Amino acid sequence: MKTIDELLSEGVDGKRVFVRADLNVPLADGVITDDGRIRAVLPTVKALAEAGAKVVVASHLGRPKGAPDPAFSLLPAAERLGELLGAPVAFAQDTVGPAAHAAVDGLQPGQVAVIENLRFNPGETSKDDAERGEFADRLAALADVYVGDGFGAVHRKHASVYDLPARLPHYAGYLIATEVGVLKKLTEDVRRPYVVALGGAKVSDKLAVIDELLGKADRLLIGGGMAYTFLKAQGHEIGTSLLQEDQLSAVKEYIERAEKTGVELVLPVDTLVAPEFPDLKAKAPVHPTAVAADAMPAGQQGLDIGPESRKLYAAKLADAATVFWNGPMGVFEHPDFAEGTRAVAQALVDSDGFTVVGGGDSAAAVRTLGFDESAFGHISTGGGASLEYLEGKTLPGLAALED
Repeated sequence: MKTIDELLSEGVDGKRVFVRADLNVPLADGVITDDGRIRAVLPTVKALAEAGAKVVVASHLGRPKGAPDPAFSLLPAAERLGELLGAPVAFAQDTVGPAAHAAVDGLQPGQVAVIENLRFNPGETSKDDAERGEFADRLAALADVYVGDGFGAVHRKHASVYDLPARLPHYAGYLIATEVGVLKKLTEDVRRPYVVALGGAKVSDKLAVIDELLGKADRLLIGGGMAYTFLKAQGHEIGTSLLQEDQLSAVKEYIERAEKTGVELVLPVDTLVAPEFPDLKAKAPVHPTAVAADAMPAGQQGLDIGPESRKLYAAKLADAATVFWNGPMGVFEHPDFAEGTRAVAQALVDSDGFTVVGGGDSAAAVRTLGFDESAFGHISTGGGASLEYLEGKTLPGLAALED
């Protein structure tokens, strides 16, 4: 695929460059709580603006149902982008209507505009090729060149990700080029030992990547809510912990496969339990109890790996030459259940290996818990996209950028 450096060498002065970014930032009462994804696209936007392009930035945010919804407006993201750029950013209150055209037509070389949430138009996410194509045609009218830099959306067959690049000269931005380069290090000529730590709530979200990694990783560490389905599959009592009963047979098969293939599958040896899920807003102390993973009491819910598991996981990560981590070890948003996730993050910081934080909640946890982002080899902006790449899937947004 062609990169932004090739585009810059060809010259962009005065050209309208459509940048498909990922500004899907978390909001609380209209306030951005983590601007990592906005900062991730800054190098691309800055380079284009400094080269004299008229930069049109577009993104989705949340899951509006194909119609405008103030709760999902990109205005806060546009304002934050302007703050980070140190320059005014125009904002259009529609996607392809009069406001968008006026904002783009008003740009001078070196200026930036953000158009409203792409998912306010049903054509963005439509499964109908014609409807998506019609929306892509209207987006194409706003630009002369396309730069794909929204890695968090490349696994979606959406109009701005998949259909629009076919209608314009297209290039990969700096973020996508970096993300793809990192993922190749996790799939081609991997330095070993290769250790993968997987967490998060649902084991069903990770089954495909576990299936793939059982043939590639040397060691798999399992934590988070998904760990309790593994413990149940081993015949242990898990109280009221999160359980995906329909996944038990698949999990049992993976446990057996790990044994046969020599992949070390590491499960929690202890867990923190409480009578119920904590209030994440009030964050009042819960005073959890640490119990052995094979002796969880009925009526109690596992919410984080315990202190012995933290030591175990840190030890299993210590000698890794390559680490991929996706998914927190517990309910890190509450201080009583954040230490498991903190322990894994600290183990990555202490590692001499190449460490990748696989986006999503893991990336949010790193920032929430106060870690220096530069202490990790790479923090991905796309958890779902990273997982699908590791599963060996063809990602529509990357395929569209290929020549």
